[in-house]
Amino acid sequence: MAKAWQPLLAEEKQKEYFIKLMQRVEHARQAEVVFPPESDVFNALKLTAPEDVKVVILGQDPYHGPGQAHGLSFSVPEGVKLPPSLRNILKAIMQDYPEAQPPTHGDLTAWAEQGVLLLNTVLTVAQGQAHSHAKWGWETYTDTVIERLATEYENIVFMLWGAHAHKKAALIPQEKHCILTAPHPSPLSAHRGFFEARHFIQANQYLTTHGRTPIQWALGINL
Repeated sequence: MAKAWQPLLAEEKQKEYFIKLMQRVEHARQAEVVFPPESDVFNALKLTAPEDVKVVILGQDPYHGPGQAHGLSFSVPEGVKLPPSLRNILKAIMQDYPEAQPPTHGDLTAWAEQGVLLLNTVLTVAQGQAHSHAKWGWETYTDTVIERLATEYENIVFMLWGAHAHKKAALIPQEKHCILTAPHPSPLSAHRGFFEARHFIQANQYLTTHGRTPIQWALGINL
C-alpha cells in the first residue's frame, strides 16, 4: 500500500485478528483458487494515498470469476467482459455526461489515480463463491480504513450503494464529508433509483464547491 497509509493502519496490522486473517487467507490460497492475486489484494490502498482521496466508492467483495478481480471495487482489467453492476455504473455516467463516448473497457485504475478510493469491504474471495471470505476479519480492517480516513481528512465524497454500504455511514462524520446513498447498481436493484441518483455529477459539484479538482469520470474509463 502507499506509504502514507502506514501511520493510519500500522497498528491495525499488528493486531491479532489481522495476523490470523492473513494466515487464513494464505492457507486458503494453498487449498483453492483465491481472487484477486496476492499482489493485487491491497491495490486500492497502493494506488490512492489517503491525502489524495476525494471520493470513496465502496464495494462488498471482489468478483469471483477468473481474471476479473484486481483489487479495485467494481473494476475489471482491460479486455475482461463488463460485469452487470459495472455496466450499470458506466451507463449512469453516460446519463450524467451524455456528450461522452461509450467506454471501451472497465478498468477503473485511472479513477484511482485521480483520488477515487475503490475499496471493497472484503478484500479476498474464493473462486466461484461470492462472500466466501466475509466475516473472516476483513470488515474490521476496512471499517478502520473508512473511519480513519473520515476522521483525519475532510471534504471527501462517500458513495454508498446498497444496504450493505449504507451501514458504513455510521463511521463517517457527516459534518465533514458528503455522503451519497443509492440502491446498488446490480441489475436486481439498479432500477430502484440508481440511475436517477446522478452521483457522479453530485460528487464533482461538491468537490468544486470545496476547492477540490473534480474527477474526470469519462476520461477515467477511457470514454
